[in-house]
Amino acid sequence: MKEYICIDIGGTSIKYGMVQEDGTFLTTGEMPTEAMQYGGPGIMEKAKKIVEAYQAEYQPAGICVSTAGMVDCEQGKITYAASLIPDYTGTEIKKTLEKLYGIPCEVENDVNCAGLAEHFAGASRGSRISVCLTIGTGIGGAILIDGKVFHGFSGSGCEVGYMHLPGGEFQDLGASSVLVKKTAEYKNMDPAEINGKYVFEQAKQGDEDCIRAIREMCEVLGMGIANICYVVNPEVVVLGGGIMAQKEYLKDMLRESLDKYLLPSVAQHTRLEFAQNQNQAGMLGAYYNFRSRH
Repeated sequence: MKEYICIDIGGTSIKYGMVQEDGTFLTTGEMPTEAMQYGGPGIMEKAKKIVEAYQAEYQPAGICVSTAGMVDCEQGKITYAASLIPDYTGTEIKKTLEKLYGIPCEVENDVNCAGLAEHFAGASRGSRISVCLTIGTGIGGAILIDGKVFHGFSGSGCEVGYMHLPGGEFQDLGASSVLVKKTAEYKNMDPAEINGKYVFEQAKQGDEDCIRAIREMCEVLGMGIANICYVVNPEVVVLGGGIMAQKEYLKDMLRESLDKYLLPSVAQHTRLEFAQNQNQAGMLGAYYNFRSRH
């Protein structure tokens, strides 16, 4: 059975592992990205060390990369990266790694990888049309049609975080980072003193400020998801990101908000699910992206 190196590059951490053809991980690991300190060149050095370590122990048939930022999948190149990862725009991941190590490499955006992981081994398995959203520091989106990522004309399809809603951009109103800021504002606290876990713990104990902030987040998410559904008409919308681990608390609230903005005839044909692959989603999706191209 062939084995593949998987690398998932995020703004905070780089996850990596060796996966078999059946999607089973033989080994996994994680290291800090240190993006602000070392930028894109530092990320590439870390990726090289991961590949070299695995090549010393295995005979990998390919390198599968999931990464933050906009990606030209044909060239395996970063076409745009936010300021959270300096000097990353223009990085030639595929070209560099293939030249150095002599094995094929494929690169895809991390949210698209999450969508692929859910389609092939998760909450949207078997669906014809699905949307996957990751709710974190920002909001990322992926559209999958018949198991293939819809990239749009120039590769920026489903960049829904930049979608305009009343009051601002979708990700500036509905991301989990905004939930923490709002809670801190309502409680007159320093945002650095709290996190999402605190907000939900307090909400479950009846804290009105925390409940209010969560309801406002769900209201924004419901509106944004509804707008996406009117354009794409997906069979299922999958929600991921660390905050969605609170699915038991959030599911009814999100469903209520979504139904508020969707026509009943659309709502009854739109499932709302929560991501199943958690921390391995990027790596697993990177492997499925590689497999679809080879």
